[in-house]
Amino acid sequence: MYIAMVSAECAPVAKAGGLGDFIHGLARELALRGHQVEVLLPKYDSLRYDLIEDLSPVHKDLRVPYFDEIVPCQVDHGLVDGVDCLFIDPRSSHAFFERGRIYGEGDDDARFALFCRAVLEFLSQSGRRPDILHCHDWQTGLIPVLLWEVFDGLVQGPGMSSTRTVYTLHNLGHQGWVAEAVLRQVGLSPQRLITPDRLQDSGNLRGVNLMKGGIVFSNFVTTVSPRYAWEVQNTDQGMGLQGLLRQYDGKFAGVLNGIDDAVWNPLSDRHLAHSYGPETLPHKALNKTALRRRLGLQDSAKPILCVISRLDRQKGVDLIRHGIDHALYHECQVVVLGSAPEPSVAEAFRQIRERLGPSRDAHLELAYNEELSHQIYGGADMILIPSVYEPCGLTQLIAMKYGVVPIVRRVGGLADTVFDANYSERPFKERNGYTFDDLTVTAQDHAMDRAIGLWYQYPEYFRQLRVNGMVADHSWGVPAGRYLDIYHHLLP
Repeated sequence: MYIAMVSAECAPVAKAGGLGDFIHGLARELALRGHQVEVLLPKYDSLRYDLIEDLSPVHKDLRVPYFDEIVPCQVDHGLVDGVDCLFIDPRSSHAFFERGRIYGEGDDDARFALFCRAVLEFLSQSGRRPDILHCHDWQTGLIPVLLWEVFDGLVQGPGMSSTRTVYTLHNLGHQGWVAEAVLRQVGLSPQRLITPDRLQDSGNLRGVNLMKGGIVFSNFVTTVSPRYAWEVQNTDQGMGLQGLLRQYDGKFAGVLNGIDDAVWNPLSDRHLAHSYGPETLPHKALNKTALRRRLGLQDSAKPILCVISRLDRQKGVDLIRHGIDHALYHECQVVVLGSAPEPSVAEAFRQIRERLGPSRDAHLELAYNEELSHQIYGGADMILIPSVYEPCGLTQLIAMKYGVVPIVRRVGGLADTVFDANYSERPFKERNGYTFDDLTVTAQDHAMDRAIGLWYQYPEYFRQLRVNGMVADHSWGVPAGRYLDIYHHLLP
């Protein structure tokens, strides 16, 4: 099967969050199973070019319509950790992808709309006819629309009428709410498409919702956990798309994410001071010592509670701030790793760091560092994840692989993967952490106190929770099989 994945991110060369890990992990697993997989990405100037092998042009004269002009593009091919990647490079004074970052520009809508049109122009002009075109999040929401409205048999050579589209929703908090000019930019008719049953934004009758377009025009829609699929259909987590997702329930499913065992595995992780696994768990203590040494923490008979997260309101930053003080008060050491996109949130965490001063029990690293994240997973005992909403979450999956016991709010993928040590109905061998429901400090304190208390009072039970999490299979094997079932179901 020929599968083309289209995304704004692919780890490790273009990563802003979990989307990048998803693309890399799923593409790699599908390729290992013998399928032809290509990932199509913008050629950002901020790519990790040192991680791309054999980068070379495969299409030098791609011509992409942009309003009433033509943007010349080049398409390059390179290998990223064994995955075939195609990088679309517009040559234009607009400098669409020469901004030093992936997102956050005032014209992100125009940048990614051009990318969508360029992807289909490239597939058409190069004669590529994927069996499956798998698109991700609002940045690629126009591709199913364009495929149906423009590219189905209306371009040079055979059309793409046999290509089927799958559209994955990673986070409904970002839907691509844009003006109608974006449709005109790529050659689509606003009059035809800005209707309630197509791309019209329910909150702005003259506006366009790109994610809505992807949902309506794709052949199948997925999201990244079964619980989140239910939440976006039945609660305000749908962010206004609840009714639409219920309408298309027959082509909608939640498929839980996986993690790449080649990247996240304490038995082979080159970033760790010492390797370990479920059978050699005492070696984890050596990584705890190495982490303390790196961060200037004192050696003591205390657990380390960590937070590894983007520090924004979705992640429950108010509860994280409270949790830092609560953990320190209850004889824990605390390590925080993450950046805050919102200035007020960044300032709040800087103030915590200043208030704590040069503490021998706390370290706040207010930036993201991939190597340090591995070392924190390797040395920590517990991780706090009090998300307001969480489509899937990779953090808890990685943490459990490294023997770190998660303390999470029971939403989205966190509810699908973390089972409470005290209150879960599952057998003890499947229990792996601590959960709470209410978005309150009281609920979080109760979960934290149970975890910390177990660490101090019943270390053997705490050790078993670690092992339960480590031996569970959260690899890409099962979700890749589920996606292949969906792909086969769609093919004629």
